Amino acid sequence: MHRILFVCHGNICRSPMAEFMLKKMVSDRGISGDFEIASAAVSAEELGNPVYPPARRILADHGISTGSKTARQMNVADYRYYDFLICMDDSNLRRMKQICGGDPENKMYRLMDFTTVPGEVSDPWYSGDFQTAWDDIERGLQAFLTSRGIK
Repeated sequence: MHRILFVCHGNICRSPMAEFMLKKMVSDRGISGDFEIASAAVSAEELGNPVYPPARRILADHGISTGSKTARQMNVADYRYYDFLICMDDSNLRRMKQICGGDPENKMYRLMDFTTVPGEVSDPWYSGDFQTAWDDIERGLQAFLTSRGIK
């Protein structure tokens, strides 16, 4: 079982996009039962809010629903539970380490670090460019699956 928590600032754009994109990818491969996938925020700013409408739209354009997903904040129990805590940018990573008291088990990653071009996932909250965020996340998720031996 692969337990994965995606993390971004508010849990209304990038991390839920990654959550639901990966759920579809593993479903399409017939391996959903091997995964537990969720997402959370490092901040409390958006707690209880639904996925941001433009993020929902781009997911829906690809046949993906976010259902009743609402933002939640990650906590230290998430560190104990999940095998991978995968964030979108450097700021998320710093905040995750603060929340969890570090990363002694080396479970924290930036999504793009699984690719051949490490870096940050473009933040559409500021840019309005949800297509670039989609492309970054899709590339990162494919690389993550490959790193786990999944084609």
